Amino acid sequence: MSDLTLIILAAGGSTRFNSPIKKQWLRIGHEPLWLFVANRFEKTEKFSNIIITASKSDVTFMHSYTDKKIIEGGATRQESLRNALKHVDTSYVLVTDVARSCVSDTMLHRVLDKKGMADCVVPALHVSDTIVYGDDTVDRNKILRVQTPQLSRTDVLMRALETDTEYTDESSAIVANGGTRIFVDGEDDAFKLTFADDIKELGCLKGPENVTLVGNGFDVHAFDDKGEMFLCGVKIESDFGFLAHSDGDVAIHSLIDALLGAAGMGDIGTLFPDNDDKYKGIDSKLLLQEVVTRLYNFGYKIVNVDITIIAQTPRIGAYKEIMRKTLSGILQIPAFCVNVKATTTEKLGFIGRKEGVAVQSTASLNYFNWTNK
Repeated sequence: MSDLTLIILAAGGSTRFNSPIKKQWLRIGHEPLWLFVANRFEKTEKFSNIIITASKSDVTFMHSYTDKKIIEGGATRQESLRNALKHVDTSYVLVTDVARSCVSDTMLHRVLDKKGMADCVVPALHVSDTIVYGDDTVDRNKILRVQTPQLSRTDVLMRALETDTEYTDESSAIVANGGTRIFVDGEDDAFKLTFADDIKELGCLKGPENVTLVGNGFDVHAFDDKGEMFLCGVKIESDFGFLAHSDGDVAIHSLIDALLGAAGMGDIGTLFPDNDDKYKGIDSKLLLQEVVTRLYNFGYKIVNVDITIIAQTPRIGAYKEIMRKTLSGILQIPAFCVNVKATTTEKLGFIGRKEGVAVQSTASLNYFNWTNK
């Protein structure tokens, strides 16, 4: 049985990445980056457990990709690490950042081969340039660029993090708490992905799979003699509205399910439950906007959508173009990639009896192609 746990820190908001996509969701083939990194380490070393930290909004979706342990991170790197350490029951822990994606087997073994020789084993790079701090030239032989993964004694690391002082790596916390560290040679190729332009420095990463993902959505709402009617985010002149928990925009609800279906992200009822007062009477455009934000955060690009409104009444011919333009703005795609159709049931069934409206939608997605950036 291994005495080593791997922690991958992937709960960051990618604020410096300057892209709609969070860097941990860049696709390598079909794999998001966080899973690519986990599998890469797992192929090199046998771990007792692999723990991956995630932001609250990512946890559920990450579970659909893997059986590895996913835990909610915190507002800072250190808080995320403390949360992960609560689940560690081994003597040693190897901590790495998802942004450090191209760690070689050789570098990893250099770290692991020093296990037990100090409280923390740290890969680091020497600096060859002249270093100036203010008006003083610093002895560059004393400067090191610290990298991850770092190997620590679990109990020592846990004690070192019992502080309000924020540290940017494990070894700094351990040394500040009286512990010991040793350095091994790092690698230039173990480059940390911080900004979008950094991707070109990561030679181990291959581009996303060139696939089109398709999802379907279907929803029905009965008429209600109260309220206003909205379809595709557009107010429809009508003497009645829809019976619903939200504003009842059955077309947007159907479209949300199509988008979520294409991404494998569940359905509208899971994301926005109709027993939650937070969504009572809410503008469905806001729900769609949240879904679109999540899709782009998780590495998808919306290609096109096709919506069929099935209604005996109201007549929507005069609204189609404004519907397309309204949805294209939210979806961040051209209006010609948004199609809105209408049909009747030839007076058959509950729709034909003018009791409600049904909508069927189809959406297609691609992976965000970061190789073009």
